[in-house]
Amino acid sequence: MTYPGHWAQRQPDTPAIIMAGSGAQVSFAELESAANRGAQLLRSLGLARGDAFVLWSGNNPRFLEIAWAMKRSGLYMVPVAAKLNAAEAAYIIRDCGARVLIIDSTLPHAADLHGRLAQLCPAVAHAYTINGDLPGSNRWEDACAAQPDTLVADPASGRPLLYSSGTTGKPKGIKIPLEDGPFDTPPPFAPLMAHRYGAAPQTSFVLSAPLYHSGPLAMAMSEQSLGASVLLFEKFDAEAMLQAIERYRPARGQFVPTMFIRMLKLPAAVRRRYDVSSLRVAIHSAAPCPVDTKRAMIDWWGPILEEIYGGTENAGSTMISSHEWLRKPGSVGRVARGSIHICDDDGRELAVGETGTVYFDCGASFEYLGDAGSTAGARHPRHAAWSTFGDIGRVDGDGYLFLSDRRAFMIIAGGVNIYPQEAEDVLVAHPEVADVVVFGVPDPDMGEQVKAVVEPVDWARAGAALEAELIAFCRARLAGLKCPKSVDFERRLPRDDAGKLAKHALRARYWR
Repeated sequence: MTYPGHWAQRQPDTPAIIMAGSGAQVSFAELESAANRGAQLLRSLGLARGDAFVLWSGNNPRFLEIAWAMKRSGLYMVPVAAKLNAAEAAYIIRDCGARVLIIDSTLPHAADLHGRLAQLCPAVAHAYTINGDLPGSNRWEDACAAQPDTLVADPASGRPLLYSSGTTGKPKGIKIPLEDGPFDTPPPFAPLMAHRYGAAPQTSFVLSAPLYHSGPLAMAMSEQSLGASVLLFEKFDAEAMLQAIERYRPARGQFVPTMFIRMLKLPAAVRRRYDVSSLRVAIHSAAPCPVDTKRAMIDWWGPILEEIYGGTENAGSTMISSHEWLRKPGSVGRVARGSIHICDDDGRELAVGETGTVYFDCGASFEYLGDAGSTAGARHPRHAAWSTFGDIGRVDGDGYLFLSDRRAFMIIAGGVNIYPQEAEDVLVAHPEVADVVVFGVPDPDMGEQVKAVVEPVDWARAGAALEAELIAFCRARLAGLKCPKSVDFERRLPRDDAGKLAKHALRARYWR
């Protein structure tokens, strides 16, 4: 079986969750009990199969306990990003129609939303807090303690209903139909984690990306369903990650490219201080990984990097091992199942090697909640079963996919298509650059010109001299038309813990 209840019987005292920061642990027996009590509570509030509830939380044990309550109660759980403010969180709560809300009291804006809940979210009938109290709140933990720790009478398989990060506009709810099978059907990633990456009982998986994103949550639940422990970070810290790997000896982990970049920019002496040899698989996903960054990580950790390209919509996916990538640097791999179709703006399929919109013919059925236009826009104009994430790329003769960028961020300067990811990948390798974003800004002659916004390692260096140095650095490695004409500096770029950047908001400043 691939289900925590099985492991609660086989290895009840084995940790299902270990918090990397505090060292707090939740055993499989405790996870199973908490999940059953949570499902019973949700049922007692009148929620039935197909209804939605909202969890606004950071990474903590309650998150996974509530996720397993979702999985056995046939409900949609809507995880809300921890960094959102009250108004942003309220938009999602209203949009999904939830009547039950669970709030992590430690979030910066939790008290603001809770204090204005009746005004901002009038449809919410029941609100609970986890990890502490807010004025007038009901504690989720206390309410669950009063419930039986047995399965609900009508267990059914639930799933997350995740919202897009909003990097290209307002967040959209991505709704995938519930499965009709039994409640203990393995999570979707479980076969992959077991057969390709070696997930097994008495092993562990390190995770510091936020659980409110689809990949980290799916991987964490899949690992636990296979009897493995999840070593969970509250938030990512480069040196703390190396310390935890040395201390806890996880065999597998999930990362995003921003984490690789920050670990690589640690002093060499710091990197050499820690033993990371326990890692056998380092999965990375969520954002494009610059070629130089990935090569440097393989040189450091060995050929253990495994890349997954996909998305919350589950339209399709590709995978690539380190050994394959070293033969095809820059590729995100071959399709896991089905086929990839590269199409032009009119939907015509292009020849091998040509660049266009990437469609998959093998993904899940999904809809953008309450947004028929966006749902239709993710489908091919003539093949309804083909779906896209909106990315641009090409496929080589061996079937390997190479991504260029998202269509929404493509720059058109003098009629030439420019993909900003190329310049971003170059500039992030500069030792003075902590983070960078590239996009098009208005140009009276060319329509658009290339702009870079940089988060410098040392703010004292921000200025004209570093701007000129970065432009020259880029021009030495890319054609001039692909390089920024100007560079602005920000103390901190708005990137979430999953490595996704709010590029749309930054770009909008220059187009207003």
